[in-house]
Amino acid sequence: MEDLTARVRAFAEDRDWQQFHTPKNLAMALAGEVGELLAELQWLTPEQAAAVMDDPERGARIRAEIGDVMIYLTRLADVLGIDLVESAVTKLAEVAIRYPVEQARGSATKR
Repeated sequence: MEDLTARVRAFAEDRDWQQFHTPKNLAMALAGEVGELLAELQWLTPEQAAAVMDDPERGARIRAEIGDVMIYLTRLADVLGIDLVESAVTKLAEVAIRYPVEQARGSATKR
């Protein structure tokens, strides 16, 4: 993760884009990229969506959109000084407490 963060930071610095990479702008760009990912899956049946990577052309588009999402998320976290892995691990631990296996297994009910 550190290597990716450094590469994304260097990419922005080399282009003097730090001035544009405010948290607001990065969050908006991230939302836009998530929208593009959603558009690739829109109108697919659950079965088609599950098999999306079997189609080389569609799979390549999904892979590219996920890459865009990851880049913007990584950049946003870097600008805000958030360790993405630590943040995810902490959140996973919190959710595990809120949704214990014995109560949540097989249920989509939100708590």
